[in-house]
Amino acid sequence: MKRIGAGVAVLVLGLLISPVQGQQGGAPDELPKPPEGKTWKLVWHDEFDGTKLDESKWVYDREGKRRDGWWSRKAISLDAKGHLVISTFKEGDRILDGCITTQGKFEHAFGYYVARIQLQKQPGHWSAFWMMCRGVSRVGDEGRDGTEIDIMEKPWLDERVQHTFHWDGYGKAHKSEGKVVKVPGVMEGWHTFAIWWKPDEYVFYVDGKETWRSKAGGVSQVPEYMLLSDEIGKWGGDIAKARLPDKFLVDYVRVYDLVEKK
Repeated sequence: MKRIGAGVAVLVLGLLISPVQGQQGGAPDELPKPPEGKTWKLVWHDEFDGTKLDESKWVYDREGKRRDGWWSRKAISLDAKGHLVISTFKEGDRILDGCITTQGKFEHAFGYYVARIQLQKQPGHWSAFWMMCRGVSRVGDEGRDGTEIDIMEKPWLDERVQHTFHWDGYGKAHKSEGKVVKVPGVMEGWHTFAIWWKPDEYVFYVDGKETWRSKAGGVSQVPEYMLLSDEIGKWGGDIAKARLPDKFLVDYVRVYDLVEKK
C-alpha cells in the first residue's frame, strides 16, 4: 500500500479525510470538506504500477528542444515500485528531460486534482504539475475559454512553491497571476500538490493545507488536460552546477468530482 509521508497532516483546518466513491487501494487523499449533500467521487487516477507507462492514460509530449534542454521519452520511466520517474541526464552534448500529458486521453473541467510527488535535488531544472488546453491561446474572453493552470512549479531547492495562471495567449495580450508560497520541509520526502477547480474559484493545496485562492482570468470553464514535466532553464539555476542524473518521482495522480450524496 502506498503511504502518505510524515509531512502530511491527517487533519488540518477545514479539511477531512472523507469517504470517497470509487476510491482505489493505496493511501487516501485529504480532500476538502464537500458542500452539504455532496460527496467526492474518484473519476480518474494512475497509481503508476508496473514497469511501463499506461498509454491509455498518458501521451509522451513532443520530442525535441525545450528551453535549454531536450524533451525525450527516454527521460520517462516507471521504477516498478509504483512511481513515475522523470529524469534529467546528459546524452552526448544534450541534456534530456521530459513531459507526459493526458491530452486526448482525459480532458476535464472542474473537480479536485492531486499528485503526490518527491522533488528533484539538483539545480538548473524544475518539476511541474499543470493543466492546459488549446483555448489558452485565444484572446477575448479572459481565461474563461482556457487558462494554463500551474498547480505546482518548483524551480528552487528551498521551501518555495510556485502557483501560476496564464491566459490570453503568450503574446502581447498575455496575462498572468501567480503566488509563491513557503512550505517548510517540502524538499524532503513525499508531498501532495492539488487544486480544487470550482466554476467560480481556484483553491490550491499542499499536503492538504490550503495555500492560495484566486479567480484569475474569470476561471476557466472548459475541459483541460494534465501535464507532468521537467524543464531546464535559468529559472531553476545553473544546470552546469547540477550533478546529473537527477529525477523527480510521482506516486500517483488522482482526479475527483463532486457528486450527489446517496
